[in-house]
Amino acid sequence: MTHTVHPYAHRLGVIRDWKSRWFAKNPADYRTNVMVDTSIRRFLKKRLRGCYVTAVEIERNQKAIRVLIKTSRPGLVIGRGGEGSVKLTKEIQEVIRTVKGAPKMNVRLDIEEVRSPESQSPVVAYMIAEGLEKRQTFRRVLKQTVEKVMANRDVQGVRIAISGRLGGAEMSRAEEIKRGRVPLQTLRADIDFAREQAYLPYGVIGIKVWIYRGDIFDTKGQK
Repeated sequence: MTHTVHPYAHRLGVIRDWKSRWFAKNPADYRTNVMVDTSIRRFLKKRLRGCYVTAVEIERNQKAIRVLIKTSRPGLVIGRGGEGSVKLTKEIQEVIRTVKGAPKMNVRLDIEEVRSPESQSPVVAYMIAEGLEKRQTFRRVLKQTVEKVMANRDVQGVRIAISGRLGGAEMSRAEEIKRGRVPLQTLRADIDFAREQAYLPYGVIGIKVWIYRGDIFDTKGQK
């Protein structure tokens, strides 16, 4: 029997780089850093829901933490005259203070715009969640989303799976739709994977998206 592995973690060090880039000699510092990173990610996931964020990357040195937010709608995050980014930086600093044993560090927030959002799995997953939360039928949402994704020339294959009380049914079930090819076992395959949840009155529907964007043959293409 094979193990189901995360498509991102499976390719770490091959065509992918780590999303948290830092080093800690002391085990206590390592534990604190992991807790800080987790708190920041959890906060940003909730705070920036709907801002089409594709990735949150964290780098640190001894004095400062750099948080890189990749989004297809940077204007929503930055705000008018940069007010949004300043407020968000202060909120991240407050989140860090809530972690026990975390040292006081300056936070530097960088926002990077992502081109062609339809080829990014977190954006596609949120688009599906948005459609389901607007009470659209799940089959129509899946078909329309797959057509949008496959219209992008960077994409060679897409697979979407949703599960839960679909259509408000009493018993939960799973539905899946696939176009093109999604080679999960090929390490050089650029597979983008994301999970999302749609919050509906009768329960939560889970969404998984796999997007295949061709093969990467050299390490210069790491993302």
